[in-house]
Amino acid sequence: MSRIGRKEIVIPAGVDVKVGEGNVVTVKGPKGTLTKELCPRMTIEVEGNVAKVTRPTDEKEDRALHGLTRALLHNMVEGVTNGFTRRLEIVGTGYRAAMNGKTLVLNLGYSHDIQMDPEENMTFETPSATTIVVTGIDKQRVGQVAADIRGKRPPEPYHGKGVKYEGEKIRRKVGKTGK
Repeated sequence: MSRIGRKEIVIPAGVDVKVGEGNVVTVKGPKGTLTKELCPRMTIEVEGNVAKVTRPTDEKEDRALHGLTRALLHNMVEGVTNGFTRRLEIVGTGYRAAMNGKTLVLNLGYSHDIQMDPEENMTFETPSATTIVVTGIDKQRVGQVAADIRGKRPPEPYHGKGVKYEGEKIRRKVGKTGK
């Protein structure tokens, strides 16, 4: 059995999990609602405040999908209760981020400012001019939006300038040597 797949998911108070036709799972919580179609081969059972995922056979594909399905369901429950956060740091002279209403405005050394609007159930924060916090209830979307922001000016290896994840190590290269 999959170590991840056989773990039960404890559903906190205030969170409602419904499994529909074709394993369409809807999770409602204090932060919002998430709906996702999970693998129809897996069986998802919700009893009281515990959800459990079981697989039909021990084939390789079913073993792989077992842990994945459980992890996706757990992330949905975690998202509607606590939410997910991704922090980014901006490094570089003159590079900065600011909020204009709910819109994130990035000044990353281009001739124009980059403006990004948050998606549904997602917010941007700028505690300082060089820090961006992306918060939301869908783990995959939060990570994708953070990756999109990082992609606007990825960190470069010679000077280390750009947008990077908090705690990310940039492998520095040696520049040209003088005469």
